[in-house]
Amino acid sequence: MQTVHDFLKKTGTYYLATADGEQPRVRPFGTINLFEGRLYLQTGRKKDVAAQLSRNPKAELTAFDGETWLRVACTLVEDNRAEAQESLLAAYPSLRGMYAVNDGNSVVYYLKDATAVFYGFGAEPRTVTF
Repeated sequence: MQTVHDFLKKTGTYYLATADGEQPRVRPFGTINLFEGRLYLQTGRKKDVAAQLSRNPKAELTAFDGETWLRVACTLVEDNRAEAQESLLAAYPSLRGMYAVNDGNSVVYYLKDATAVFYGFGAEPRTVTF
């Protein structure tokens, strides 16, 4: 999990895919945080992505650093605890202009049943599960 976290932090931007009915939806994300032994991301409850995840929490994210790319298939589980929200906002203080703990909009999710696969040109894929 630490390796996945570090890779996503290094790339700065990763892409999160969700399902909107039968239509896949992909958008850039930049938040990733380790908290209490879980990998978390954050978004706004008012955004389409939150509605999509409430209907179908299965998601996939991907990132590329120019040499290696990563795909993570997982279930995103909402964590309503103030401590989880505060941890993520502390890691990304620039978000405090848009979000606050328990503001009714900030929502954090942790990755559950994750299978992460690192790929490289000419290299054997490396799988990490958590």
